[in-house]
Amino acid sequence: MEKINAYPRGHGLNAKSGLRRGMTWLIVVLIASLSGYWFGGKDGFGIYVLLPTLVVISMALITQRTLEALLAGTLSGLLMVSPTTVLSDMANTGLGVMQDPTMGWITLVCGLLGSLIGLLQFARGTEAFSHSAGKYLKNRRNAMLGATSLGVLIFIDDYLNVMTVSAAMRRLFDKLKISRSMLAYIVDSTAAPVCLIIPFSTWAIYLSGLLESNGVAETGRGFSVYITLIPYFFYPWLALIIVIMAGLGIIPILGKKMKDAEQGRESIIESKEENHHQKATIKSPKLINFLIPMATLLLATWWSGIDALIGVGFSLIVTLSLFSAQKIAPLNRMFDELLTGFQQMLLPLGIVFSAFMLQSVNETLGLTETLIAWAQPMMQGSWLPAITFILLSILAFATGSFWGVYAIAFPIVIPLAQATDASLSLTLGAMISAGAFGSHACFFGDATVLSARGCGITPIQHALTQLPYVLLAALISTALYIIAS
Repeated sequence: MEKINAYPRGHGLNAKSGLRRGMTWLIVVLIASLSGYWFGGKDGFGIYVLLPTLVVISMALITQRTLEALLAGTLSGLLMVSPTTVLSDMANTGLGVMQDPTMGWITLVCGLLGSLIGLLQFARGTEAFSHSAGKYLKNRRNAMLGATSLGVLIFIDDYLNVMTVSAAMRRLFDKLKISRSMLAYIVDSTAAPVCLIIPFSTWAIYLSGLLESNGVAETGRGFSVYITLIPYFFYPWLALIIVIMAGLGIIPILGKKMKDAEQGRESIIESKEENHHQKATIKSPKLINFLIPMATLLLATWWSGIDALIGVGFSLIVTLSLFSAQKIAPLNRMFDELLTGFQQMLLPLGIVFSAFMLQSVNETLGLTETLIAWAQPMMQGSWLPAITFILLSILAFATGSFWGVYAIAFPIVIPLAQATDASLSLTLGAMISAGAFGSHACFFGDATVLSARGCGITPIQHALTQLPYVLLAALISTALYIIAS
């Protein structure tokens, strides 16, 4: 594996060539955005509503960098709204996102999870788990199925899932020469999909509330109705089935990017965490120093009403107490490791923050409402579930907003299903499945970014290597919704 100190610059360009390419991109974005301002905005932005998303996707694919692509997309959208106040609007958008309680929650949860994992690595807890797992998972097939099983077991929250499984299995996958990209695919496939299939999760709680607020379920009956919809979540089921079949070797390695990664031609991000074992405590690794913190994390999250923030906070207290009792290191040294772990999460948090800014701009432009209005004439009768899945999958992928797309689409799609005599259960299943697709496929979505971070690769690399598997599940899901209708 090739190790790098930062995100890859892509294509081996020298500084002058990179500068020219950057200036060319800036000019193109400015012209396109100002065209959107001049020719749109009065009666809606029309086709220009797609511009910020296209800027993000195309720039990310060309440069292989996520953060800059998101900021460029945000800038292009703000230029369309008001080119004379773009800088102040950019600042106000950033402040608005920073003040959002959801962003604050994500920052604390992800940062503290990074702190917890950093502490576990310092105490050699992850090393002990990897060594113990290696006694039973001695080959590629068993390791991939073991990682999948661990992902299924941690079904409470997708953040906990991706961070825990990647930290636990990364050393073992390296030892068995299985690519980080394959691990990231497994981790991401057992995040949102499993949280939807097993209903005792943050996703299920949120969706149960939406079912009640939109009149599908009576007050207090949202969870019961949600359970009846689980058989119609075609994409989550297929994502899980495909990753199991890939682990068993029934489905071969798909796509050139994944094949390159499996042959050792992948770049991994070198960080302080990568070489953490060199600075780890001299104490011998103990499995208990991994199992007790992880068990506390999951149990405390469950006990607190599935609040990952309470869970990780409680787990940190127990972990510090456990390591202090063993005299693994002085308390001030352990706090240094906590801070180092938090710092390791700054880049993925920056990407998530920028994605929230892009979501805010897309809301201002009316992207979701515009696309739904375009597709609404086709959303009738037996075609409604399939069209709903396709349209909302595109929206979730383009915006990186999965719960936000749910909140907008539920009040629109449910009356359509009732008015056209389409199957409401199948349509709801398609809607919810689309959010799972977006979480799984979007390269700047939170679960994708955290999966890539946990496995030490870039979000773009992770998105491209898993894309053939994601598209396979999406195509089969679409066919199933057409057949079932």
